[in-house]
Amino acid sequence: MIELTNIRKHFILGNQRIDVVQGIDLTIKAGEFIAIMGKSGSGKSTLLNIIGCLDRPSMGSYRLFGNDVARMSDRQLSSIRSHQIGFIFQSFNLIAKNSAIENIEKPLIYQGIGSKIRNAKARNVLCRMGLSDRAHHLPSQLSGGQQQRVAVARALVTNPNLLIADEPTGNLDSNTSAEIMRLLRKLCDEGRTVVMVTHDPSAAEFSDRVVYMRDGVLSHD
Repeated sequence: MIELTNIRKHFILGNQRIDVVQGIDLTIKAGEFIAIMGKSGSGKSTLLNIIGCLDRPSMGSYRLFGNDVARMSDRQLSSIRSHQIGFIFQSFNLIAKNSAIENIEKPLIYQGIGSKIRNAKARNVLCRMGLSDRAHHLPSQLSGGQQQRVAVARALVTNPNLLIADEPTGNLDSNTSAEIMRLLRKLCDEGRTVVMVTHDPSAAEFSDRVVYMRDGVLSHD
């Protein structure tokens, strides 16, 4: 599903060039759960943004679902993000003034899906998260674990092939973290590919494979 070859990413800050990702080679199979670990500043979030088509590499080849990402227009990449990739973030990224179900419906609005179908899809995935009775609660009325489950539901509502999770348990206690990780593990076992960045070794244990980033390069030990 994912083939990265000699992926590099640098930024220009004033007159200085900062190399963040330096020659990454990585293949991820469909249905695999991979955890990317490393210290802050190691480049793992930048790599995750490239995999999720939120950023383009400065150099190298990236093939996603068999397609060369470099040849895709911004509109094509937007369509892939909208239809084939679900994003889960450490800070949940829920809209404070919208209810749980309204937050879940957002990706479907961007796809132009009508309100009745949109609402039915959102309710179905909310039920799967065990939050049917929280549909009309605002994020501020939900616990951290409930907010993250809403965020997972939002990522799932478009039925994506790939889930991108950036520190999904970073703001959760250990029990709630384990609950979210069991959920991600189940989603992978159902056939989705999961790529996760984490600092937490206990979260990484739920993955099929762990790779480590150090100073912009990968190490498999």
